Amino acid sequence: MEKKATTTGMIQVRDMTKIAIFTALLCILAPMSIPIGPVPISLTNLVIYLSLYILGMKKGTISFLIYLLLGLVGLPVFSGYAGGPAKLVGPTGGYLIGFIFIALIGGYMIDRWPEKYALHFIAYVASTALCYALGTAWFVYLMDCTVAYALGICVFPFIIGDLCKIAVAMFLGAQVRRQLRKANLA
Repeated sequence: MEKKATTTGMIQVRDMTKIAIFTALLCILAPMSIPIGPVPISLTNLVIYLSLYILGMKKGTISFLIYLLLGLVGLPVFSGYAGGPAKLVGPTGGYLIGFIFIALIGGYMIDRWPEKYALHFIAYVASTALCYALGTAWFVYLMDCTVAYALGICVFPFIIGDLCKIAVAMFLGAQVRRQLRKANLA
């Protein structure tokens, strides 16, 4: 009979599978984007928001970092089926890096206060604002444009859609998380 690992720091096969599933979801859904300017509409942040309810902060962040590494080595997993280091240092690279903060901040709040949905919403909005700030700062630096111009094409067109993504992820994530707990799979 196999002995089950009891070390809390050790990642179990079940956890690795969940991480792999969300990494795969990112790799499938993130490239399918709508180009509306230099920053496309993508489902990357929706998958991140959702993954944090299912995986938690640590595993959700790991999932996203694996996705970033896959894109960095050239797999076409970024918006518009792009890959490689040029995407990370290009005009939208700051937003890709900013997604890490969504995973860390949003995941922390969900892990720490699992039933405090108002805090989850605040954390998602605040971390998305931080992502916007990092991405916009990088965009302004790289493109040598004004902050007002960058906000007009890189932030303002996305606010309503991102709020909708947060709402969808919170609703679905909470439901899936409850069901996984009932099935003793969380």
